[in-house]
Amino acid sequence: MSDSKQGIFLGTDSGATTSKTGGVWADGSIISTKLRQSSTNSQAGTAAVVSGWVEGVKGFLADNQLTWDQVRGVGLAIPGPYNGYGIMGRASNLPKSFEGWNFHADYAAALAAAAGRPLPLVVGNDGNYGGVGEAQRVRGDSKATVLMLAPGSGLGVAYVDANGLPLEGDTLNGMEGGHMPAVLQLLGGIKVLKCGCGRDWGCIEPYTTISGLPQLLEEFLPKHPTHPFHTSTAPIKEKAFSLRTLAQKGDALAVDIFNFQAKALGIHMASLLTAVDAEYVVIGGGLIDPEATTPEFRERYLRIIRESAQPYLWPKQAEKLKVVPATLGELSQAIGAALVALYTAKAKA
Repeated sequence: MSDSKQGIFLGTDSGATTSKTGGVWADGSIISTKLRQSSTNSQAGTAAVVSGWVEGVKGFLADNQLTWDQVRGVGLAIPGPYNGYGIMGRASNLPKSFEGWNFHADYAAALAAAAGRPLPLVVGNDGNYGGVGEAQRVRGDSKATVLMLAPGSGLGVAYVDANGLPLEGDTLNGMEGGHMPAVLQLLGGIKVLKCGCGRDWGCIEPYTTISGLPQLLEEFLPKHPTHPFHTSTAPIKEKAFSLRTLAQKGDALAVDIFNFQAKALGIHMASLLTAVDAEYVVIGGGLIDPEATTPEFRERYLRIIRESAQPYLWPKQAEKLKVVPATLGELSQAIGAALVALYTAKAKA
């Protein structure tokens, strides 16, 4: 364990349904890998959400025998888009009433009340902060840059620079690489899938994530005429959400769909690497979670991603590139938020 007298930095990851808390010591090492999470309670309004964040911090401190006096800074990872720094835009997975919410000011005030003093607070895109957490694990003390792709309900994308910080744009919306168009001519002539963002140019997100599984199932099912889904009366979403389990059992339809998603993600990875030229690519998301998928499935998924990207990389780039699985799981964004708070404090020292 690191010297607690050096202080600690905490991170809150606020998702649409659950919020998580993590922390790091002043040397960047992780305080605990035990997941602490609770309901975000967004349906109860912004005050309830902030109260939950603070309770998460209090619980984390208690779990690890830490005190508020040791806290040197806090980071908050939260989905965008934003109207300004710390001000919520119109997020698709949060109540409409949250638009315009100054979550930075509200959380800062709540933290100050709980700690008995103002605490430095940094806020940013959850995908970006997840990238920071995973990047630290693979780059160590080097200056290597890292691209992270995390397909889950949506496609999180982050680029972490040589200083360990995420690439941010002027509009503070994060690196929304999930809403770049897919390279459809390399995906077997599949049609343009609908995306929740409303764009009609074929966002890569539905081709690579849970959100697109119902549409992909409709596309792939006719290729498997004897599959039990043809006679099942279950709703299409229920069938789609069972695919991951079926794939672990070798179901041909499910395996075909996830192989397709891996290919799409690999081609998208190559496209991104023409711009950011990272040394490491970290693949996150539930499909590489050891608790959710078999070693055989994960090995095949990562192999197809690498092989699909390979023809579109420069020779030296292909030689040096390392594609690795994420290791922090659901803690990545909370740990990343804590690390950004730490790095920000160091830069100001």
